[in-house]
Amino acid sequence: MKIIVNGEDQTVNENSTITELIDTLGIKVSVMAAAVNMEIVKKENWNTHQLCEGDKLDLLDFVGGG
Repeated sequence: MKIIVNGEDQTVNENSTITELIDTLGIKVSVMAAAVNMEIVKKENWNTHQLCEGDKLDLLDFVGGG
């Protein structure tokens, strides 16, 4: 199925979870927040939140500055 991850088209397996997608993309600990269709998904729900066709997923990491 097709979804959008951080503005880029991605093809993922049906019923993929956020955690599975992060693993597939090779993104490690740097992901601190995830939003699906502009709604934050708590980190403890990443293992169970299944992605759907056309979802827009934003994976965010926080960068300190000053």
